[in-house]
Amino acid sequence: MSEEEIKLNATNQALLDEVNALYPEGTVFVQFHGKKSGYVRHDQATQKTLPGGLFIIVTDLTAPNYTASHELLHLLMLLKGFPQIFFQLSLGDKELDEQMMIMSTDLYNVAIHRVVVAEQRKHGLIDDQIEEEYWRGVEHTLTKEGAKDDDERTLRLLTGLDALVFYGDHFAKFADRFEENYPVALEAAQKIYKQITAKPIKSPFDMRRTIIKIYSLFDAQMQEWGLPALHNNEYTTVSPVLSERQLRLEMRQVFEIFYSDMKERGTTKRAYVGLRRSDRQNSFTLATPAGNSPEYFKRVYDMPVKKFLEEHSVPYIVRK
Repeated sequence: MSEEEIKLNATNQALLDEVNALYPEGTVFVQFHGKKSGYVRHDQATQKTLPGGLFIIVTDLTAPNYTASHELLHLLMLLKGFPQIFFQLSLGDKELDEQMMIMSTDLYNVAIHRVVVAEQRKHGLIDDQIEEEYWRGVEHTLTKEGAKDDDERTLRLLTGLDALVFYGDHFAKFADRFEENYPVALEAAQKIYKQITAKPIKSPFDMRRTIIKIYSLFDAQMQEWGLPALHNNEYTTVSPVLSERQLRLEMRQVFEIFYSDMKERGTTKRAYVGLRRSDRQNSFTLATPAGNSPEYFKRVYDMPVKKFLEEHSVPYIVRK
């Protein structure tokens, strides 16, 4: 299949039209450029912002319409106001920050995929062949578990969790393969999967709750294995979802601001983190104010939530 022969199918064309109706600046384009690897993974497309718009480039042509639809649905969810994640803090080590951002994004995507994959299945974009190619992607990503623990445990857990979301009710067809190759990771992933799928995702609020739950359950598993927790509840900013009533409350009623050990990204200054009181998740970060005065924080805590968020350009979602 050459790049010239690939065209978006009718479902993808309708998705692209829907994305472009919501996209604020320029136009979104889909391009195909690459070879066929024979397996499907969720890293087979990239996005580039160029003058005139956003280009989604499918970089592996094994299942081009599946991959294009996956990227379009991710974009559509952001355009429809689902929570986003931001990285505004640094641990002071560039490589460690890079690893943290990748892991946090992968866990965030597990939550997002609950909706994305359900939509793909609804539109008939996942068939037996795609399911087999996805399994080959898992095999390509992971080595088999051995008798001893190794440094791939975290990646196996992440991959297994995403696979459970991808296969959903179809997982039974592949259960034996997972059990044979990755029994420890599968058991841990199933434990988390059961808890994150206990409630449906019908709104941005449900999605935010699921993201936070995945972060905390993943950390619990890391600690159970004697591995360091990621602490994404503090490291990763998740856009808050607030009701009109909460937006009118004073900041002190909704958020708690604390002085973090982490730095503002790109500086050597320690940052302040705004944790949501109800779920202890990082919802915004603040630069250290000049003079670091108690009066400044008293003024912040006295402000209505909406006024503070808008003055500090903090993205938020209004809960319907």
